[in-house]
Amino acid sequence: MDYIRCMLPAPPPLAWLNPGQDFPPVNQTWGADSPAPGLLAAGGVLDVETLCRAYSQGVFPWFSKGQPVLWWSPDPRMVLQVEAFHVHRSFKKSLRKFVSTDGCEIRMDSAFDQVIRACATRARAGQNGTWILPDMVAAYGALHRAGYAHSVETWIHGQLVGGLYCVALGKAVFGESMFSCANDTSKIALAALICFCRRHSIQQIDCQQKTSHLASTGAREVSCAAFIEQMTSAQAGCPPDWKFETLYWHELIHPTHQQRD
Repeated sequence: MDYIRCMLPAPPPLAWLNPGQDFPPVNQTWGADSPAPGLLAAGGVLDVETLCRAYSQGVFPWFSKGQPVLWWSPDPRMVLQVEAFHVHRSFKKSLRKFVSTDGCEIRMDSAFDQVIRACATRARAGQNGTWILPDMVAAYGALHRAGYAHSVETWIHGQLVGGLYCVALGKAVFGESMFSCANDTSKIALAALICFCRRHSIQQIDCQQKTSHLASTGAREVSCAAFIEQMTSAQAGCPPDWKFETLYWHELIHPTHQQRD
């Protein structure tokens, strides 16, 4: 085993960021043959300015307890084109029932702190514990109050039962995490986000890294260069008003060709 380790190529030096320092170019991430493909830098701070600068360049933070802040930009990148969103037949039945039932509703940004804390209780696959540490909760709370992070919430009879949170710069949307307290409630929040994006001519949602669940919704891997090209263009778009209207469900349940924003 030690001999095999010696034969593996050493990863390149990892850039260490001081507060306010620019990120390295994303083509300097660790490659597929490294211990951490997609890793770009470590250090820096999780303030609003740094997070906005990171996302605007296709970079996001992801680290575990006891680690410094780690910054990533994987290649390939998992992306969900909103027009390619796939609704399985069984889920469409659940969605129709939700939409037609009194007391079931989608809200946006009414309980961001509750949503991110609920997401923090869910461990990412293959990890012990959560990657949404208290510092991340505080940082994204500040990002939300600055208008750059949003929650999509599934409510049933006044109870928050599922949801997700994301980052948005202009019309560039970056998905972060989801939670569910009942069957399909996180999927319903994602479907609502898809409807919202279609209504406002938002073309893609960044999903960061590949998972089987994301693939089942229609997400696919693209090159980091292709992702950044589209994402950079989307940032220049006028940001939508993050409010959900019931008529947006027509984008999935009863598709129309109404004029969009």
